Amino acid sequence: MRKLQVLAVALICFSSLTAQQSQEELVEIKAPSGLKMTTDYSSDNYELSDILDFEGIDYMKINFEGEELKGKAYKITVKEIWNGKVKSESVVVDSKNLGVPQFATLKKGELKMRILAKHVDNKLQMKFKFPRFSTNKEFKATKSKDYSLRNIADESNLDIQYNKPFYLLAYILPYEREDGSKSWCEVGTAGKDLENWGSKFGIKHYLLFEMTFE
Repeated sequence: MRKLQVLAVALICFSSLTAQQSQEELVEIKAPSGLKMTTDYSSDNYELSDILDFEGIDYMKINFEGEELKGKAYKITVKEIWNGKVKSESVVVDSKNLGVPQFATLKKGELKMRILAKHVDNKLQMKFKFPRFSTNKEFKATKSKDYSLRNIADESNLDIQYNKPFYLLAYILPYEREDGSKSWCEVGTAGKDLENWGSKFGIKHYLLFEMTFE
């Protein structure tokens, strides 16, 4: 399984010669806690994948599985980082505060979610789709079209766990090398010091998403 993960990350790096991920790799991570995360990038329909790529839309399917998920609530928050500093932090979704009792906690040991993201008119538009409901979010952005949505838990091999926040996604600009080339993978695989990527790589703006099951 580890070989598959390494291969998928390599493909992500290679595909980052353009800003969008067009590969259809399925990546699985199983944490010591027993929580398993499977990520499917883009679409297994090559025609739809071509359309997503042409339209500059990142599309990601994430599935969490684990016996302890049953009965737990889930929450996703986002940090907006500008010029190396966290400028704001807000809630994307909090299942306990949706106002729908049957959505407050998971009824079985699984959570499926899909994320769509696109840069439009100096803004980042995102849709988070869960079973039976979805939520839209919009964030200020730079003029750059080079934003890329990454499963940062996968790329940086971060721990995913119960009852404690873990970094899940990052919506990033690339690291621009002195020769003019750009790399998203150097950022995405840079490890746990995520809030300092702006200073380390000279990235003006990016988003960090944390998730909690509790």
